[in-house]
Amino acid sequence: MQITRQSEYAIRTLVEMAKHPAEEMLTTSYIAEQQEIPPDFLKKTIKLLILAGLIGTQRGIRGGLRLNQPPKEISLLDIITAVEGPIALNICLSGDNNCKNKKTCKISAALARAQEAMVNELEKTSLDSLAGG
Repeated sequence: MQITRQSEYAIRTLVEMAKHPAEEMLTTSYIAEQQEIPPDFLKKTIKLLILAGLIGTQRGIRGGLRLNQPPKEISLLDIITAVEGPIALNICLSGDNNCKNKKTCKISAALARAQEAMVNELEKTSLDSLAGG
């Protein structure tokens, strides 16, 4: 499994937002400039982060983007799943797979342990720690 560029941009976007006070609204153009993210790609990424409830928007002169939660409460897992969906190292580990060999397959069991370790590590890493807080 490889994390996509869009997930990288989502992480960088939220890291930038976490560096600012919670009440400060940031514009997409500011984030794009600071993080060197193509503006059109950033807009698509922001839509996914809004749908996941990680960020909120406000229209108007003082409008922009803000985090919906404190950076300590947002994990790297939250960000990646907002963009990629649930993590599955293999199709047999996706939630709706009905493989008849699943209970006895040693490959599936090994991959499940690796996936669990990765998910646990991503869950332990907070946005706050990534932003240097």
